[in-house]
Amino acid sequence: MVDEKSELRADQLVDARGLSCPLPLLRAKLALNSMQAGQVLHLTATDAGSQRDITRFAELAGHALLHASEQEGEFHYWLRKAQA
Repeated sequence: MVDEKSELRADQLVDARGLSCPLPLLRAKLALNSMQAGQVLHLTATDAGSQRDITRFAELAGHALLHASEQEGEFHYWLRKAQA
């Protein structure tokens, strides 16, 4: 199996490990607000609620959730910012 992360290049990284809901979502939202359309954000979180929050946020805001994975209690998300 190809490591999908190696193919995803992030323009910005947000480390939200150790933060509880809703802080990982808020950090992702703030980061995306400062990015250009089409850029990719890599968010790392440890809050299990981020799975639901990030997926729903991407759907509502129109951002593309390129990939989501869990490794050893850490959740990784790659989001492409929506076109303006």
